[in-house]
Parts: sequence; structure tokens; C-alpha cells
Amino acid sequence: MARLFHVPLSPFCRKVRLSLAEKKIEVERVDERYWEQDPDFMRKNPAGKVPVLQLDGIIMSESAAICEYIEETRPEPSLMPSDPVQRLEVRRLVSWFDDKFHSEVTSKLLYERVNKKVMGQGFPDSRNVKDGAKAIKYHIDYMAWLLDHRRWLAGDVMTLADFAAAAHLSSLDYISDVDWNRSDVVKDWYAKIKSRPAFRSLLADQVPGFPPPKHYNDLDF
Repeated sequence: MARLFHVPLSPFCRKVRLSLAEKKIEVERVDERYWEQDPDFMRKNPAGKVPVLQLDGIIMSESAAICEYIEETRPEPSLMPSDPVQRLEVRRLVSWFDDKFHSEVTSKLLYERVNKKVMGQGFPDSRNVKDGAKAIKYHIDYMAWLLDHRRWLAGDVMTLADFAAAAHLSSLDYISDVDWNRSDVVKDWYAKIKSRPAFRSLLADQVPGFPPPKHYNDLDF
């Protein structure tokens, strides 16, 4: 069986988990305190980051590379369009969420509220939290604009772009940092993603010291 070294609320790990689950690849999840730089883990990934996936006798790191490998070796069901222009748009949006959204929102909300406490790095920086709460409004509005023109974020079918976005938003939803009343179209999109079987393990996550809100695993939220 495949093994995934991960942190439950990491959006990068969640993106990989969604890809694996959508492809029906069974995986053993191993919670990894990567910040402690355990020598055995550092041998798996000298960068000292999660996710790390053991699959097909290979040790893989970096979520984008892992998801590309999964897609190339398990093409069904497809999470990437066949058209090069559409594939470009998927990759652009994956980068948008894993780079821009992560920098402006996830790192300022999730990392401040949760990661600092778990890692013993002190208290949240109120300025970062304020900036993240402001920035997420812009990103939700951008998603709403995309979904006003498309069935899914990157086009007419669900792709890895939707999983990348849902990975970040689900992590933030666990700590009640998403205003689902801001956009009906984004809320409807998330409800569709949330109801997929691939999402079940995410909704079952429990982080000690951080109980999820009641609506977190409710499909009719």
C-alpha cells in the first residue's frame, strides 16, 4: 500500500489526498511533525517538507510533481484536460492557489492560528490575521467571477484546479475562516466538491486542540 507522510490541515497534502482518493488509490497516512526534522524523514525529503508519498517503489515530494505523476500513471478518471490550452489554465490556477492564495491567505490565517501553536512558535500575529481575512475576500470574488463563466474553476469539467482550491478552502473552513455567505456560486461549487467520496477522509480529520465547527462535515452547510 502507498504511504503518505502528511499534516492533516496542510492544503498541499490535502490536494494529494484528493487526487489519490479520486483515483481510488489506497494509501496509509502517516502524520509527520516535519518541523522536528526527524533524520529518517529528512532522508525521504531533504527539503524537510510534506507531503511525501511512497508509491510504486518511489519516494516523491512536492505536491505539484506528485499530482502530475499520479495523473500520468493513473489517467482515469482524468483530472487534467486533453487540450493543451485547457491544461495550461488548470496549471495556472493550481499555481494561483498554491502560490498566491497560500501566500496571501493560508499562511496568514491557518499558519498563524494553528501551525504556530502546534509547532510551539508563539501566538498569532494579529496583523497577519487581519491581512489574511481581508485577502480571502478578493480570492472568493475572483473564484465567483470564474464560476460565473464556467461550470468548474478551469472549464466545463472538474480538474486538479478545483482540488487545489478546495484543499486550501477546506483547511481554512476547519477553523471557520471562510465566509460562505459572500458568494452563492462559490458555496455551491464547494458543496459539489465536498459531496464527492474523495472528500470523506478530509471531513473526518480531527486536529487535537482544534475541534472543527459543526458545519465542517455537513454536506448541507
